[in-house]
Amino acid sequence: MSDDLAWETLDTAIAYSCPGFDIVHEDVQLPDGTETDFDFLREGDSVVVLPLTPEGEVVVIEEWRQAVKRVNRALPAGSVEDSDDESRAAVARELREETGYEARTVKHLYTAEPANGYADSVFHYFLATGCEPTAQQDLDFNESIRVETAAFEDLLESVRTGELRDGRSAVGIMYYALFER
Repeated sequence: MSDDLAWETLDTAIAYSCPGFDIVHEDVQLPDGTETDFDFLREGDSVVVLPLTPEGEVVVIEEWRQAVKRVNRALPAGSVEDSDDESRAAVARELREETGYEARTVKHLYTAEPANGYADSVFHYFLATGCEPTAQQDLDFNESIRVETAAFEDLLESVRTGELRDGRSAVGIMYYALFER
């Protein structure tokens, strides 16, 4: 990408803030000199974990998602927090908090910007192997999560049929199927 495509940011302000994300308003100047504004969702970095048990089963969660008014089947995931020294720390924390499982090994798979036309979200995908239940869930006050295990092939089929609709989980499952197995 050439620098002659870059926009110049003239001013930035938080238009709306809530737990989990901000809406940012920017005044910008386009390469042709036109001044306009641009709004985007600031969410920051998150981790998405494909956790495999020693038997090769995938630890999955089912969680109520208010925005779509249904239970969502997904891979464990969550925000990288300021206290995390690296994204691997977020992997261990989110896996333990959401599922009660801990991994023997963690490997980075892929990093994606899922909607960089209107959000700064970054998803870091990790494979966690040797996952064993070692603790109780430690859910946030607004999380309602059920934990189960599933065969990887069943999850892959649920992506193919559209039954698994969580986009970040589908990408992780497909990436693993295409490039890691």
